[in-house]
Amino acid sequence: MNLVEPLVAAAPGIAAIRRDLHAHPELCFQEVRTADLVAHKLTEWGIPIHRGLGTTGVVGIIQAGSSKRAIGLRADMDALPMQEFNTFAHASVHPGKMHACGHDGHTAMLLAAAQHLATHRDFDGTVYLIFQPAEEGGGGAREMIKEGLFDKFPMDAVFGLHNWPGMELGQFAVSAGPVMASSNEFKITIHGKGGHAAMPHNALDPMPVAAQMVQAFQTIVSRNLKPIEAGVISVTMIHAGEATNVIPDRCELQGTVRTFSIPVLDLIEQRMRVVAEHTAAAMGLTCTFEFRRNYPPTINSAAEADFARGVMADLVGPERVIAQEPTMGAEDFSYMLMAKPGCYVFLGNGDGSHRDIGHGGGPCMLHNPSYDFNDDLIPLGASYWVRLAQAWLKG
Repeated sequence: MNLVEPLVAAAPGIAAIRRDLHAHPELCFQEVRTADLVAHKLTEWGIPIHRGLGTTGVVGIIQAGSSKRAIGLRADMDALPMQEFNTFAHASVHPGKMHACGHDGHTAMLLAAAQHLATHRDFDGTVYLIFQPAEEGGGGAREMIKEGLFDKFPMDAVFGLHNWPGMELGQFAVSAGPVMASSNEFKITIHGKGGHAAMPHNALDPMPVAAQMVQAFQTIVSRNLKPIEAGVISVTMIHAGEATNVIPDRCELQGTVRTFSIPVLDLIEQRMRVVAEHTAAAMGLTCTFEFRRNYPPTINSAAEADFARGVMADLVGPERVIAQEPTMGAEDFSYMLMAKPGCYVFLGNGDGSHRDIGHGGGPCMLHNPSYDFNDDLIPLGASYWVRLAQAWLKG
């Protein structure tokens, strides 16, 4: 590996910051302590900051030379509302809150890069360091953009990174095009007429209607989408009834839809609405159909993906830069990529063997209560940020 040597030397100190962040997780739009820590470190290193975008967002500005070119580097800061199983020294001190996705590590890697870039300033242009709140469902990227992120800090492109458990430490993954899916939710309420379960002819039973809807939704993917298109419809909740001898007067279905393109999403939403309303009507009932679009698909622009791939190849060797297999998980960096050219990449977090004694019994996967970020990634991820900024802003 061709790491930036000062980052290797600084890694233990940054790892201590990362573990402090892990021990003090904060949920979306509540990242007050985290933002204070980030702001304090950036200020300590002589980096001007702007605070408050997206409630708790922090933007650092590092300038060198005279070029007007600018690049944005983004890290997310928020944790998840879940109980940690780990008992090692840096485990969460806040019950029901945990850094189970590695945002503590993402913040730490960008801080390490910030310190180095501010010290050396061996580039020509501006690096914007975007410490974003509320990725886990809050749409912090969308809120920062609404409040003027790209107006206040004009940048030519924006880049993001996520650690990826199961990928080898030292591997990167990058591809052009869709790499993460849109995230959407639906809620369908079927309105019937309750009655005695022994006399169903006197009722309008919503249960068989719900069962038919669940089955019919799967035909949308198999019979309405082109076979080469990808889409997921998952009914994950069915709520109805309170007693075994009572036909309920309503049934509620909820779930998620994932796609890699907006046209496919449009088709699925339209077909789901028609299927739901007509299935209910065919059996003499009505339904209320609600569909909420959360995060759009994350789509890497080709030129920026190629550029990032070249930086990675110089850093770890081309054999350790693999194709980025698209995932149906979602990411609100997608909002930034809708507004600016850019690229979102994966960095291998290893197989979990890095975890200290006291880790939980489960696997070291994202959103798992036994997860922990691999601190060996800090000099690698930070080196990627530094080399990417230097190459983009080459004087």
